[in-house]
Formats: sequence, C-alpha cells, structure tokens
Amino acid sequence: MADDQSANLTAVQAGSLPDHLGLQWLEAKPGLVRGRFDVARHHMAPNGFLHAAAVIALADSAAGYGCVVSLPEGATGFTTIELKSNFLGTARDGGVACEAKLIHGGRNTQVWDAVVTAEATGKTIALFRCTQMVLYPRA
Repeated sequence: MADDQSANLTAVQAGSLPDHLGLQWLEAKPGLVRGRFDVARHHMAPNGFLHAAAVIALADSAAGYGCVVSLPEGATGFTTIELKSNFLGTARDGGVACEAKLIHGGRNTQVWDAVVTAEATGKTIALFRCTQMVLYPRA
C-alpha cells in the first residue's frame, strides 16, 4: 500500500520505549494504525498478569504514530493532552494486537480510539482513547 508508513515508523523507534517493548507495526496510514507485540516476561507485572503499562504503551504508540501520519498541512508534530484506558481482560502469552482509528481530525486536535485484543482469543483486553494537540511552528 503506497501510503503505508509502518516500515518508517518501525525504523524511527529504534532504541526508544516502543522498540524495547518489541512493538511491531503492521499498517500505518492516515486515520488507521495496526500494531502488535509478542507477550514476554518484560511485559508482565509481578503478579503474572500483563502489565497495564505495556497495554497502554501499545495503544498510545499506535495513536501517536497515527497522529504523525495524519497531521494537517503545516503541522510539525503533536503532544498528548489526555488519555484514558478501560481494561477488560488480560493475556499471559501469545500476541497482543491493537487497532487505532482517528475519530476526530481537526486543525488543532486529534482524537484516537484504540482496541487492544488478545490475538489467540480475539477477546478485548482494553479500550483506549486519547486526545492530541497538533503543534505548529511559532510565528
């Protein structure tokens, strides 16, 4: 797909948190990002369940990368101004997938919704929403 930027996003995350967590990007185009990770020990909380922060890192990264590839003309970047997660389940092994979709793409803000699922069962692990402020060069 010509507008798919998943390979570029994977390359630029080298050495950063998404890279350390093993986040993989399957599709990244304006309005949609799909990604995943294979559950490993470093994704787990001490109680043996998937750590909420690992789930949020996947969803927030998907929404953030989505914002990057969906910026309006003249914008130089973004910053997250709010995020919310509802946790509905967990995974202890296998893969975790995320699909983030642009809900509102305005000149000054974007709102993204993401659904995080356990790949083996298809069950929803978390629902995620974030709002990003679009940044422009100072006048």
